Amino acid sequence: MATMRRPRLQAVEALPEYRLKLTFIDGGIFTVSLADAFDKFPGLKPLQAVEEFSKAEVIEGEGWTVEWPELDIQIGADTLWLDAQAQNAPNEATRLFTGWRERHGLSLAQAANALGLTPRTVSAYGSGARQVPRAVLLALKGWEAEQAEQRQN
Repeated sequence: MATMRRPRLQAVEALPEYRLKLTFIDGGIFTVSLADAFDKFPGLKPLQAVEEFSKAEVIEGEGWTVEWPELDIQIGADTLWLDAQAQNAPNEATRLFTGWRERHGLSLAQAANALGLTPRTVSAYGSGARQVPRAVLLALKGWEAEQAEQRQN
C-alpha cells in the first residue's frame, strides 16, 4: 500500500442512510456516516434529499474533496479521512482520540503540539497502530478543560 502525505480520494460511492464508501489512493476503504452532520453543519442540509446525496463524486485526477457540484457543496478528503478513522476505530481509546481531533479540527501537527507528542505518535494513535495510553486520554480531557477556560476569559 502506498502511503499518503495528505488523505486523497480515489473514489466515492453514496450508500443508504447517508453513508459514503470512500476509497483513498493508498487503497484504504472506509464507510463514513454523515447522518449526524446535517444538524451540526447547516450548509449540508440540502444533502438530506436522498436523490441529491446520491450524486456524490470525486473529481477525476484530483481527489481532494467529495463534491456535490449542483449544490456547490464540498467536504475535504482530510475531514472525511479523520471522520472515517473516528467512526471505524478498532477500540474505544482510539475512537476517543480520533473523536477529540475531529471535534476540534486539529491537524496532526496541532494535536501533537497540544499534547507534547510527535506527529508520528499522534498518527499511530489515530490509526490504531499503537494503543492510546490512559495518560493521553486524560490529557485530552485536560486540554479541553483548558480550552474552555480560555474561551471564558
